[in-house]
Amino acid sequence: MSAASLSSRGTLSIGEVLAQLRADFPDITISKIRFLEDQGLVQPNRTPSGYRKFSGGDVARLKYVLSQQRDHYLPLRVIKDQLEAIDRGLSPVASVPRPAHPVITDNAPTPEHFRSSSAAMRLSREELLNTAGLRSDQLNEVEQYGLISARSGGFYDDDALAIARVVAEMARYGIEGRHLRGFKSAADREVSLFGQVAGPMAKQRSGDGRARAEETVRELAALSVRLHAALVQIGLRDIVG
Repeated sequence: MSAASLSSRGTLSIGEVLAQLRADFPDITISKIRFLEDQGLVQPNRTPSGYRKFSGGDVARLKYVLSQQRDHYLPLRVIKDQLEAIDRGLSPVASVPRPAHPVITDNAPTPEHFRSSSAAMRLSREELLNTAGLRSDQLNEVEQYGLISARSGGFYDDDALAIARVVAEMARYGIEGRHLRGFKSAADREVSLFGQVAGPMAKQRSGDGRARAEETVRELAALSVRLHAALVQIGLRDIVG
């Protein structure tokens, strides 16, 4: 990546930049691009009305940042130092190698998995039990701890079925509903935390406030799953070596 490639000018909207980046970085979102701008890693021009206009050099910077994060696990502080070196015509410090035991999160959900959708199913209690492979007493227990709840009319939806199936699979290993209370508590705390971050965005008077809030909570949700997976994987090394 040369200094010249970082300075070419152009007029791409943030949506057009997103489309270009998604071929190589499927998890990228508009919120992530805005976050990298807030951190000073890219500085697109602004129109008089405030719209961002990205250059080809801006896109190159974003690709560089995302590649360094994905391939070398570098923190943004280090990547910013590298970009500043490139801007001065210097060669950036060599990237650190991948860890010997990288945490596997490639198959973790992306922000797209957290898009809200209307429930399509209306299952009776018996249908839920049969479809998920749960016993009635197991369903009673997870309902008691708030992991599953019936909707109006006593029917269960897609979310209830998804959770019931996971509960049934975990029950095969002797894990019962009472063991899963911590999952529910942790999820509630995460939702509350993300609400504190995104709530003010949703209340902004600008037209894209609600959209930014939705993008932010989806990205945070995906990141929280990746963090959970990383922590569990690291902890399991002490058990299985």
